[in-house]
Amino acid sequence: MFRMLGRALVRHPWRVIGLWVVAAAIIVGLAPKLATTSSEVSFLPSHYQSVQAANLQKTAFPEAGTPAVLVVVESTNGRHLDAGDVSVLDRAQRSLAARHIDAVGTVEPAIVSKNGLVGVIPVQMPNAQGQLTTAQTDAVLTIRQDVASLMQGSHLRAGVTGSAATYVDQQKSGAKAAKVVAIATIGLILALLLLIFRSPVIALLPVLAIGVVSQIADGLIASMSEAFGLHIDSTVSTMLIVVLFGVGTDYVLFLMFRFRERLRSGAEVKDAMVQAITRVGPAIATAAGAVIIAFLALTLSSITLFRSLGPALALAVATTLLAGLTLVPAIVSLLGTRVFWPSRAFQREPKAPRFQAIGGALARRPGRFAAVSGGVLVALAAAAFSFHPSFTLTSGKTSSTESAVYSKVLLRGYAAGAADPTDVYLESTDRTRIPAAALSTFGAGLSHVRGVATVAPARVAEHGTVADFRVVLTHPAQSNAAMATVRGPLQLAADRAPHGTKPLIGGITSVYVDLQAAMGHDYALVFPVAAALILLILALLLRSAVAPWYLMGAVGLGFGGTLGATVLVFQHGTAGLSFILPIVMYLFVVALGTDYNILMVSRLREEARDGQGPHAAAAMAVRHAGPTIASAGLILAGTFASLMLAGGVTLTQMGFAISFGIVVAAFVMAMFLTPSLTALIGHRAWWPGHGDQGPASFARGAAGRGRPAGSAGGAAGDRAAGRGSPLVGAASGRSVADPTPPSSVEG
Repeated sequence: MFRMLGRALVRHPWRVIGLWVVAAAIIVGLAPKLATTSSEVSFLPSHYQSVQAANLQKTAFPEAGTPAVLVVVESTNGRHLDAGDVSVLDRAQRSLAARHIDAVGTVEPAIVSKNGLVGVIPVQMPNAQGQLTTAQTDAVLTIRQDVASLMQGSHLRAGVTGSAATYVDQQKSGAKAAKVVAIATIGLILALLLLIFRSPVIALLPVLAIGVVSQIADGLIASMSEAFGLHIDSTVSTMLIVVLFGVGTDYVLFLMFRFRERLRSGAEVKDAMVQAITRVGPAIATAAGAVIIAFLALTLSSITLFRSLGPALALAVATTLLAGLTLVPAIVSLLGTRVFWPSRAFQREPKAPRFQAIGGALARRPGRFAAVSGGVLVALAAAAFSFHPSFTLTSGKTSSTESAVYSKVLLRGYAAGAADPTDVYLESTDRTRIPAAALSTFGAGLSHVRGVATVAPARVAEHGTVADFRVVLTHPAQSNAAMATVRGPLQLAADRAPHGTKPLIGGITSVYVDLQAAMGHDYALVFPVAAALILLILALLLRSAVAPWYLMGAVGLGFGGTLGATVLVFQHGTAGLSFILPIVMYLFVVALGTDYNILMVSRLREEARDGQGPHAAAAMAVRHAGPTIASAGLILAGTFASLMLAGGVTLTQMGFAISFGIVVAAFVMAMFLTPSLTALIGHRAWWPGHGDQGPASFARGAAGRGRPAGSAGGAAGDRAAGRGSPLVGAASGRSVADPTPPSSVEG
């Protein structure tokens, strides 16, 4: 199949390029704008209490939800607000209300904190949940401009915070972060490709090709999101940049290494490209398939954030795979050897003495390499048990935004939970009015709960069958302490609801409590399913029941070590790490780590098929596959590390974790742990098949004692590899990532 694809591409390259250009124009031109949201409640299914409470609030109190905008006012000299200051606040409130700003519901009367340090003007914006409309975004900007002018001439200063203001600031910061990440990613790819190939043409090739692919992928994801009503988190756009450019560059790198290798063997340009696609195509397709399946496993999540994230990233990788096997080969077949201009290094076989030395040392002492590399990962994994999740998606905003600054100002006069209060609702189960005495008693019970700062008098709906008690917690809404209050004593107090009523706890802290419960479900389901599917892919590729298990075990150990390292670096002195980190990291580290293991074990099998013993095969696999894996791992780790430049806490943690995990996958697992374990296990690694036995192995085994050369018959080769013999540098004309023996693809 891949040979037929390669022949078609080199015969009709202009048609392939033309089809991509037309597809890009149609998809990008017709695609809607990618809609994102930062509302945590939109990521939970309807059976969770926080979602039911939110739906009840929309029905019973449509105009009285948590204010979307809080105008926070303080004195410039830090003193208490006096009567004159209060009059300025009142005039500002009346002026904002008189403006009748589009998308603004009610501008509530100004209030001053009990200590007199902070004044607040709450502004209601109906349906301001998650993604805002253009009118709502404009309303936030208008309020900010008006507030600044209304405070002129006084010694007061004001700023705007609240959920709507936070969303506006996040979108602005996210757009800036995406630009920074894009520039850093592209710059890093250009620099590393120039260093590897010493050619500006080949350095620009993946950047230009994947630039087109990224526009197509964005359009497809936006269309899919609109068609299926997916909730895409606001960080996805930034992640797509690094996924597309990082993974795409890796696939281009695999192809170009093989193309260059075939040219060195004397093949003509078009034949070299056909052979490159024939040999490396299965490895690229298998690697991409593992990533896509791992991402699609997220559709089993109970959190709609992950159910949307998985298909979006899977679609991006699938588009990149298609481009890597069609668009890039078509362009290269047209350019020919000019793709390497001005360097002539592609004509010479590199010596790679470092990888030859590493391979020789590993072949001599595989047990030591396995113990050291595995021991380091075990030590790091031990720290993973102290992981604590943080359940806020807005932790990614920078502390310099206006909403973040004035959220802190608000704390000078109000309890930490004032910006995001918790609502305890009582709903009549028999549709009769709830007695006032029962409401008073219930509210008094809530006020005595430890961790509750204040409880406002009950707000009763017009029909009298629903009441809302606004509860301000003593701790920030996203903190573990606030979650413990809502999950524990507040829930117990709510459960003592008056006869004939049903309590529901709403608000953002309740959402975090439900998210934590949903995560427990996902950890128990998504992780095993993703691992099982990748295990199946490995078993089908290698036709072995043994190798996939220790390969997946190594990848799992790499995941634990990566999570432990992230805990050690980021968790000290904080409330915890982003709750989405383990699943996202698991899928990236497991899927991408499996990619590098696929490349290494494919080379191990190839060397064994050529008659090498387990130790010699390991030495030669590291010698030949090592440069490719190291180059690809360095580029991919660098692209994900660029997420740390975005400035947000969540993306910083994610960038470090994924890039560290890729370094572990490439330079510890694939380079050391996988080949050393394979050398130790020997021929049994391929049981019950004969994946390590090619024609040369059977011929050698038949000439000897009837045993395949990959087992006892290869002992001499093992000893030669241990002494750094010429075996280590042999077979230089074959691929660094070829899962098939030469006889099966070249005739």
